[in-house]
Amino acid sequence: MGKFRLRGRRRRNREGRPRTVPIRAIVPNLVTSLAACAGITSITLSSEGRFREALVALLVACVCDGMDGRIARLLKASSKLGAELDSLADFVNFGVAPAMFMFFWLTGGPTHMNVDPRVVRCVLGCSLFYAMCDCFRLARFNTMLEDEPIPYWKHFFTGVPAPGGCWMVLTPYILLDSFKVADRWPCAYSFFSSPAFGMAMLLFVGTLMASRLPTISLKSVHISKRAQRPVFACALLLVASLFIDLWATLGVLGALYILTVPLTGVAFLRVRAKYERDAPSVNSSEKTSVGA
Repeated sequence: MGKFRLRGRRRRNREGRPRTVPIRAIVPNLVTSLAACAGITSITLSSEGRFREALVALLVACVCDGMDGRIARLLKASSKLGAELDSLADFVNFGVAPAMFMFFWLTGGPTHMNVDPRVVRCVLGCSLFYAMCDCFRLARFNTMLEDEPIPYWKHFFTGVPAPGGCWMVLTPYILLDSFKVADRWPCAYSFFSSPAFGMAMLLFVGTLMASRLPTISLKSVHISKRAQRPVFACALLLVASLFIDLWATLGVLGALYILTVPLTGVAFLRVRAKYERDAPSVNSSEKTSVGA
């Protein structure tokens, strides 16, 4: 008898669901799945020592990650399933893939030739630390979506975002490879490609992602009309640089992005101090209007 009741309940639940789903609801999830596939491909390529191709796969994952949310809003196809799928794809693309990239690059590829096994284990531990920091950052971001943001936080991220962390940690390789540092400055190449420096980068960037430090967010930044033309000219120059030498431009931008962390901290302290100075006057005016 219990079996028949259980079947009846399942039948009623299925009858309450829509029998058809519009094609537009599937498109954002397909883009997110493409991003995850690109991240997994990057892991495979880096395990084979094909690091430039692995970077291309990560770039495809970044582009797809930036497109899926906008496509979902454009097609009005946002869903809880898409949000969860996006978080899982971000963990693969910006947590696991960069960690494995750095692990194979710092240890000499899949064979780990001429590298002390103890160094290999240390690099693996730092790579795992970076990946778990990215996972923690994504989980905290999902829990903070329901919280009401503090007004002076609207121009800042809490910690380095996952794509930014991926960009940061891969910047040393991008700069060394794009500027051919191994041929021009062998000593500099041996230092910046050493396991010690790579482990420091993994620990540093992972800590930034898991921290609550404010980092720059360009989503709510506004510019004055006077600065519109210079900013547009700089944007055109940036686009031209990307077409001339994509990887060198991305490497320089990654280094500049790392330098913005302390500058953003100073700007955040000023914005918070201004808000705290203005908050008492706003509260007093509200109380006066309520009393009247």
